[in-house]
Amino acid sequence: MNSISSNNNHNQQMRIMRTAMMKKMKKNSSSSSNEEDLYHVIHKVPHGDSPYVKAKHAQLIEKNPEAAIVLFWKAINAGDRVDSALKDMAVVMKQLDRSEEAIEAIKSFRSRCSKQAQESLDNVLIDLYKGNLGWAYMQKSNYLTAEVIYRKAQMIDPDANKACNLGLCLIKQGRFDDAGSVLGDVLQGKIPGSEDDKAKNKARELLMEVKAIQPPLELSDIVGLDDEFFNGLELLMNAYAPGRSKRLPIFEEISSFRDQLAC
Repeated sequence: MNSISSNNNHNQQMRIMRTAMMKKMKKNSSSSSNEEDLYHVIHKVPHGDSPYVKAKHAQLIEKNPEAAIVLFWKAINAGDRVDSALKDMAVVMKQLDRSEEAIEAIKSFRSRCSKQAQESLDNVLIDLYKGNLGWAYMQKSNYLTAEVIYRKAQMIDPDANKACNLGLCLIKQGRFDDAGSVLGDVLQGKIPGSEDDKAKNKARELLMEVKAIQPPLELSDIVGLDDEFFNGLELLMNAYAPGRSKRLPIFEEISSFRDQLAC
């Protein structure tokens, strides 16, 4: 009997120990799961290992917006949460001052998004246009309004890229001298951001465009002589040499050019 009682006690103790161990393991597992859930809630990162999840991790955890954009593109192409991927990518692009690219991306890929996402995409577009109103008016060929916006933007926060856009706006209006002055400031490093190669190259290209389309100077502009000058010269010549030719040969040549221009 003592042996049987001893075995029963031993078995009971083993059951109690196993139960305690199972409870502990379950508790640890639950705690780990809760910690993981809390991590995703705090950082607003979804679960999983898809391109979209990796993009959000790069955006929110690694703070690497360039990598996030690449991964958002992959998510869109893979059909992985396209609605969210397109909107999130546009937001990141705006943060990097790439609003124009964000607008084009939404226009190009919104057809892949659901009907429910269209209104929110419109709201994103409106926000993007607010961030780059000058560019929006340029697209509508409203160059005068675009110029006003760009000039105000330059007063608040001077930037070489916006200066190039202002230069383009002035070119569209046929104001080549004003455009050359603005673009020259970029090349001379007078505007913040002028050291950026992209801005410099854009300014050079626009200046080349100005030189290609700017009308040539008229002969009268080059000589710089007007009718009053010629009339005064004639009076002077008549007073001191009335019997001689009224004009020296060089002025006869200039006059003939001027007469040809007047015809």
